[in-house]
Amino acid sequence: MIGEPADRTTVRTAGRRRAAGIYGAIVTAAILTAVGEQLPTAALAVAVVVTLLVYWSAEEFAEILGEQTSGGRLPTRAQVWAELRATWPMVTASYGPLAALLLARLAGATPLTAANVGLVTAVVLLVAHAWSAARAARLRGVPLVVTTCAAALLGVVMIVMKNLVLLHLH
Repeated sequence: MIGEPADRTTVRTAGRRRAAGIYGAIVTAAILTAVGEQLPTAALAVAVVVTLLVYWSAEEFAEILGEQTSGGRLPTRAQVWAELRATWPMVTASYGPLAALLLARLAGATPLTAANVGLVTAVVLLVAHAWSAARAARLRGVPLVVTTCAAALLGVVMIVMKNLVLLHLH
């Protein structure tokens, strides 16, 4: 945030990067869940990246505009770039799941199976981000396990929705 001490800014930036990665993994998983079977694999990969770019730019526009109105002045170009870099993991969180999706498809998997491979990869990434965020918050023992399991549960719910609800209602 504008005018924060350097150490507080560093902590805030690290937190924003983690949050952006978590959000990106969730959006990636949600898109793979919703349309994984309905689009060709290449179109699905493009849809994920384009959707994340839209979410990322909208999020940043809202964040920067909100900061401007609360501080009564425009942020500098350096502050805007720093903010954009801090939240870029929202987009890059899709890279692993999309690589898994494309590799599965190249290996001969059906579009549905490839989408499920990408979805499982997104869930693993989500769990890793949750564990990392919990560790950064200095959680240990049961709270660390509960936080990590909550992320895993969210991922399992998305997989169940995709494979039970969407496929049986289709």
